[in-house]
Amino acid sequence: MKRRRRYECGLDVAIDVVDGRWKALLLWALESGPRRFGALRRMLPPVTEKVLAEQLRQMEADGLVAREVFPEAVLRVEYSLTARGESLNEALRPLGEWGDANRAHVERVRTP
Repeated sequence: MKRRRRYECGLDVAIDVVDGRWKALLLWALESGPRRFGALRRMLPPVTEKVLAEQLRQMEADGLVAREVFPEAVLRVEYSLTARGESLNEALRPLGEWGDANRAHVERVRTP
């Protein structure tokens, strides 16, 4: 899990932390509050359980997501954003706004 390499700039760090198809979408999904694993999986239908668990573990290791286990009769686990994850979401917000503003163009030029 440890990714040891020399970063060239802050953008290099940020891109490395959100690298992976689902991480930015997981940040978005957790923005409104804690979610259980199953709820996250339903929000991202094509993701497999294995990949989702892997991405969440990486995000937890990077300090973006907190995992809380509730010792109940049926084990309950919730994921939530840490302060670091919330700040990354804020940094990604302009990128999402750019995507919203340019969605029609990108879909038009990339549709065969």
